[in-house]
Formats: sequence, structure tokens, C-alpha cells
Amino acid sequence: MRQKVNNVKPFAVKIAPLQSDFYSQIAIQAKIGFAQIQSGILLTSGLAAIAYLLRLVPGFHLFSPLILSILLGILVRNTIGTPSHAQAGISFAMKRVLRFAVVLLGVQLSLLQVFSVGIAGMLITIATLLSTFWLTCWLGKQLGIDSSLTRLIAAGTSICGASAVIATSTTTKSADEDITYAVAIVTLFGTFSMLSYPLLIGQLHLTPEAFGLWCGVSIHEVAQVIAAAFQASPLSGEVASISKLSRVLWLAPIVLLLGSVSKTDSLKTKVAIPWFVMYFMLLILLNSLNLFPQGLKSAIAQLNQILLAIAMAAMGLETRLNQIQKIGLKPLYLGALSWLFISIFSYGLIKLFY
Repeated sequence: MRQKVNNVKPFAVKIAPLQSDFYSQIAIQAKIGFAQIQSGILLTSGLAAIAYLLRLVPGFHLFSPLILSILLGILVRNTIGTPSHAQAGISFAMKRVLRFAVVLLGVQLSLLQVFSVGIAGMLITIATLLSTFWLTCWLGKQLGIDSSLTRLIAAGTSICGASAVIATSTTTKSADEDITYAVAIVTLFGTFSMLSYPLLIGQLHLTPEAFGLWCGVSIHEVAQVIAAAFQASPLSGEVASISKLSRVLWLAPIVLLLGSVSKTDSLKTKVAIPWFVMYFMLLILLNSLNLFPQGLKSAIAQLNQILLAIAMAAMGLETRLNQIQKIGLKPLYLGALSWLFISIFSYGLIKLFY
């Protein structure tokens, strides 16, 4: 018996250090990985926090934390520059954090939102969205604008502004400068709509319900829609909010479409559907089944905005203004034409049905 025990002991002694070394290596690698991205995450998170604080300043509340974050990032990059030791963390925020935030958007969307605007509202929403997206892509081709940038502007104008640009960019592999330019364009013309629509209420002869639908169908950002519509009446604001959310729901199929078919020159190449798009659609389905408590959805919505702001700060830190200048003014003209079309076309449809 004593001999058997002696034979076992050396074997046991040899295994223990191997297991210890294995887990130690994992811990060391995790620590090294976090250390590499720590500086960049702290920088982008700090800029996002400043963006939220800026919204407390009078006038700045009109701009979302996403817009302010990307502007702060651009300011830092093009004045004092980006620290080299923060690069890994900035890249992590711009890719991993961004995609996770896109997934969480699904918790805010439901299939029921499509039907809550009624048959007429649904038809107007679909017709306006598809027509605007197609026309913008066609005009971009005629103007000789890069197809990736054109799609970003098309998605931002026809669906939901900066959020659509961000979500679309994850599947089109767009350059950072293109994303920044597209966000700036849709924010600019969305702000024009937000400020000008309430001034046109008397001249356009729209009922409160019709005016709310017009705001929801044609203005870029959710916040801009709410700001414009509630100036008319509470009813306009409620209708605008519902119609806008039903429009935002189309972000999923558009992103899925752009992610599954990639156009290169005259050739169409099938690519795998990105994992985060599938999770995004899964969360929409789960939310449609009322599986998320309201408190949880509110918390996730707030977390989502924070993560998007961090990703936008990272994007700004990767944006060089001299590269944007090389793109030229054609994308700005495209954004203007797209904005005019979605405003006039949707107004015509609403006058026809209401």
C-alpha cells in the first residue's frame, strides 16, 4: 500500500503546477488585454461624459450626446492629437462597443409599432422610406460619390439619422471620415427640419394628427421629431413619436440587406450576415413578445445611449478634418436633395390620404 501511494504522489505533484500555470496565463493575458485598451476606454468615456454635461448648458440640449461626443472627439484629434497608448482602446470602442450598442437598439423596437400608425400611416412610411433611400443612392451615383458614403446618407435620411448611419457603417465597412461626414449631414438637415416645420403649421393646412405624422415620417432624429411635433400640440407629438418609431424599425432589414449583399464595381458578392445584426433582430422579436419589463427596457435604453456616445467619441478621435476636406461638397449637396425630397414627397402623400 505504501508503495502505491508513493507511485501516485509524484504524478499528482506534477499536474498541480500545470493547472496553476494554465489559469495564471489566462489571468495574465486578460490583464494585459485590459491594460492595452484601458487608456482609450477612459479617454472615450471621458469625452462622452463631457458631452452629457454639455447638454445641461442652454441651447446644447437640442443636440444628442452622440453628436456632441463625435464633435468633442474631432476637436481633440485635430488640436492636441490622440495619444498613441490610447489607440487600442479607441479602436475597441469604435468596433466592439459600437456593435454591442447596435444590438441593444433592438430592445427599444417592436413589431407592434409598425401597425400602431394604421394602414395609411404604414403605407406612407414605407413609400417615403424606400423612395428616399433609392433616390439618394441613385443621385449619389450620378454625382460620382463613393457608394459607401452614399448609403450612409441614404440610411440616415430615410430611417433615423445618426443612429442609422452608425448601424449601417458596421456592415458597409465605411471609412471613419465618411461616417463623420454622413452624421454631420443628417444632423444638419434634421436640425433644419426641427426648426422650420413648426413655423409652417399655418401655411401647410395640416391637422394635428397629419402634422405629427409628417414630422415622424420625414425628420431625421427621434429627438428632433419630438422637439418639432410637440410644439404644435400633444396629439401631434404622440402621433409623431409612434410614426417615427415604426420608421426606425426598418433599420433592421436595411442593415441586414446591406450586410448580405456587398456591391463592388459591377460585381455582387454575397457575404455573411454580421453576428450583431442577427442578435439585433432577435432582441426586436423578443421585445415584440413583451419579454422585457419596462424598467429593464428603460435601463438598457440609457446604457445604449452611453455606449453609442463612447463609440462616437472614438470615431471623432479617428477623424482627420483634412481627409474630410478631400471628400468635397458633393455629399453635402446630396444630403440637401435627399432632405428636400423626403420633406416634399411625404407631405404630398399625407395631403393625399388625410
